[in-house]
Amino acid sequence: MTTQPPRKSLDPVTFEVLKNSFITSVDQMAEQILRTCYSFVIYNRDFSSGLHDAQGNSVAQGNQDIAVHVGTLHFTCKAVIEAFEKDIHPGDVYAINDPYAGGTHFNDVRLIRPIFVQDTLLGFSQSNGHWSDVGGSVPGSFDVTAREMFKEGLRITPVRLFAKGQFCKDVAQLIASNTRDPASIIGDIHAQAQATQVCEREMIRLSEKYGVETVIEGMGAVQDYVEKAVRQRLAALPDGEWETQDFIDCDPLSGEGMIPIKVKLTIQGDRAIYDFSGSHPTIGSIYNSAFGSTFSAVVAGMKTFFPDLPLNSGFYRVFEVIAPENSIVDARWPVAVTGFLMPFEKIMNAIYEIWSQIMPERATACAFNLEYLLTGGRDLRHKEKPIFMFYDWLPGGWGGRNGKDGANVTTASFGVGLMSQPVEGQERANPILTTAFQIQTDSAGPGKWRGGLGVVKTSIMRDAQDPVISYICDRERAVVWGINGGLPSMPHGLTLTRAKTGKPEWLGSVFSDMPIESGDIFSRPTAGGGGFGDPLERDPSLVLEDVIDEYVSIERAAKDYGVVIHAVDPEICAYELDMPATEQLREQIRAQRVAWMRADPTEVARWYQEGKIDQLDAVRQYGVILEWDTGALLPKSTQQFREMLEKRTIAQWQ
Repeated sequence: MTTQPPRKSLDPVTFEVLKNSFITSVDQMAEQILRTCYSFVIYNRDFSSGLHDAQGNSVAQGNQDIAVHVGTLHFTCKAVIEAFEKDIHPGDVYAINDPYAGGTHFNDVRLIRPIFVQDTLLGFSQSNGHWSDVGGSVPGSFDVTAREMFKEGLRITPVRLFAKGQFCKDVAQLIASNTRDPASIIGDIHAQAQATQVCEREMIRLSEKYGVETVIEGMGAVQDYVEKAVRQRLAALPDGEWETQDFIDCDPLSGEGMIPIKVKLTIQGDRAIYDFSGSHPTIGSIYNSAFGSTFSAVVAGMKTFFPDLPLNSGFYRVFEVIAPENSIVDARWPVAVTGFLMPFEKIMNAIYEIWSQIMPERATACAFNLEYLLTGGRDLRHKEKPIFMFYDWLPGGWGGRNGKDGANVTTASFGVGLMSQPVEGQERANPILTTAFQIQTDSAGPGKWRGGLGVVKTSIMRDAQDPVISYICDRERAVVWGINGGLPSMPHGLTLTRAKTGKPEWLGSVFSDMPIESGDIFSRPTAGGGGFGDPLERDPSLVLEDVIDEYVSIERAAKDYGVVIHAVDPEICAYELDMPATEQLREQIRAQRVAWMRADPTEVARWYQEGKIDQLDAVRQYGVILEWDTGALLPKSTQQFREMLEKRTIAQWQ
């Protein structure tokens, strides 16, 4: 990517006004859709908005837009431009959700409106929202067993939904009728279309005030500004190469063993290259990423280390992404990609790790992996037995940072604007009752600076006909990791307690379309973030505070931090720190912990099966990955996990 040719200079005041006005126009789109959307998913901010120039380049993103979308919006805008070329008119609105044309997955449907000022095409506004269902084999359109897109739902290549201001009811009805909730889909189409009109209105207002040529000049200038700023910062850094890898838990078609995603960053002067060569070929599930999503993950990961700059296509000009075709990071039609977020988050965290070496003052450990619970069936609370779809995600913990603990109970790394859904709204719309929703003690990865805390949520299925449940997650095996000597968090997984037996059943982190019954209880925790720095160097008084806050148990304070705490009266939060015993225990752990991490995995598996150790012991003390329901050893996954621990954790211990 080359630097754009010089533009006519705008005076600084006009430039600053236009730059902020572009962003504000996009934020106003967000406010509009929050007030008018039909989907509960969109209402909880699973959406993004964008302003583009006449060539489809990104000019502005919303301040609370989720990162998983923002690096793809220019691709879908350009795809619409290419599809309709000279057949673009005022009042048109186009729809697209095609991941093979730069989108994310089928649920993320984009509506794009051309913005004309008189006869001049000024640019495009775009509203992207996650529709609760787009058809496919399971409610919510997340079938983890899908190998090809034909089981995932409706693929929308560029199509016109409004023609010169007239609603194309037939086209919209065709799309909506291929979903499980057509009324909501029609409502969201109108909500998103109106959101794009808000941006159009603001851009026309700016053109009337400053002139069309000035606004067009400003749209280019803000991109040039970001490009120049990022290039200057890259040029100030040392040239070099940095590489790492992260993993998807497994490929269901190829047996046991984690699936590597490899990332190498090369900085040459004012340019960066991200090379994914060596990453695994596409796998037999929905956990593949098309190129657009991979590109967006690079954008989101890198942008985290340049927080003060706006995000637009100027940012994209300074780096190149090399992704092997038909790999897990560049899946091609018709490979299933609905679960692209699983490799997306691995890419983001890998980039965090790389940039933590380049900018250690901003270093951060791995963040938790977002999970999705989808249930659906017929709601028996109503005579007409309408279809319901419960689509839920939970907050978790971010990684520990250089000099500060990770953020507790917050949204995933890819979506800082994403809101946790209120249980009251969920219970009104679905026959599901939440019985527990609280911080998960011991979920944070231990470190000198611990990771943030995750949560646990427990719900019961109420009056429903033929309900099914799907769970989309990862890091049951590739557990959230620490850096600089920090320890991992905890494995993900859902536990189902059937009403007929009352016996808890571990179902793990990924399954699809499992029949359940009224009265069945499902509970799932989210991991905390990974630890930063050696946990034996954490201030014991901070561990004591964590025990008082119920962030850390007394047992794990001793095992993970070597801190001995006695309970005096937990009812009034009275605990006592035993410093002599702490110093002694820490010396014992220092002397033994490397040997623990290299203990015979077969023996560790036997101890787990016999109840001598628990899940956290296996992961944090011994670095062993098991089938968590049976205790069966996963030898290849354990080898891969231990190799990771050797580099990120053990090598940093003194």
